[in-house]
Amino acid sequence: MIEKTINVDRMDVVLNLFGNYDENINLIQRQYNVVILSRGSDIKITGEEENVYSASKAVEALITLANKGENINEQNIRYIFSLVKEGAQNEIQNLTDDGICVTMKGRIVKPKTLGQKKYVDAIRSKTIVLGVGPAGTGKTYLAVAMAGKAFRAHEGNKIILTRPAVEAGEKLGFLPGDLQNKVDPYLRPLYDALFEMLGPETFAKQQERGCIEVAPLAYMRGRTLDDSFIILDEAQNTTPEQMKMFLTRLGFNSKIVITGDVTQIDLPDSRKSGLIEASRVLKGIDDISINRFTEKDVVRHKLVQDIIKAYEKYYEKGNSGSHGKG
Repeated sequence: MIEKTINVDRMDVVLNLFGNYDENINLIQRQYNVVILSRGSDIKITGEEENVYSASKAVEALITLANKGENINEQNIRYIFSLVKEGAQNEIQNLTDDGICVTMKGRIVKPKTLGQKKYVDAIRSKTIVLGVGPAGTGKTYLAVAMAGKAFRAHEGNKIILTRPAVEAGEKLGFLPGDLQNKVDPYLRPLYDALFEMLGPETFAKQQERGCIEVAPLAYMRGRTLDDSFIILDEAQNTTPEQMKMFLTRLGFNSKIVITGDVTQIDLPDSRKSGLIEASRVLKGIDDISINRFTEKDVVRHKLVQDIIKAYEKYYEKGNSGSHGKG
């Protein structure tokens, strides 16, 4: 048994670290089988040497986050656990970010994982960015936040949000209402994210002016998109022909962000995914960044991470499914 003492300059950081009713510190104690106590400005960790070493690395990384004003919660604690396991906990310092924007509810939108940080940095610096990974990794949300920020800064004249309406397939004709009403349910996640960034009034006003366009992918054919921030969501459901068509819409002073999850392909079995093909074809091209997220970048409930890992193991054993179609 050994004891390690970590000195913390600020009491508010200690309170943030321990959490309500010590819920945060209890999580760390259970993870590493140690005892953690607060003695004034000192945090004492007691247990077996290897466990104390790992726990102290986790606590120090969380203190770094707390010093930056981050609220310590289960999501970032479990993320730190994964970094400690890989010996990468010091990289948490690279998560310094002033935030992308502030939502209408006053919440600061910023990367919560190193994978998200790399993705956001790529959107800032590259013309075409692909974000490929499981649900809950913030691919679409962060892209929309970056689009909203660019629009407010007058870095482009237009935001275009699009996605294939493949979930409806050829059945669109059987749905009631005009075409816009038919495709709106499939575009709703994009509407919701942009509402949060700009507010419904600004969104409606800019949409009326033609500065914001939310439309199915088919509407992009035959156009050249200049001075625009363009997001293609659910890109795993594009065919290679659709993906090529979309990529070649790029005009001057525009940026394209493509997001998708190759484990959720809804295309018919015989069709290849344009996202899978593009990830291979575009690899190594200057000014194009391909970013892959893992379950560690999931910022939803812990169970979502566990579900993703369980499915990955299942498919790795050679079981069939939509995973890897194309």
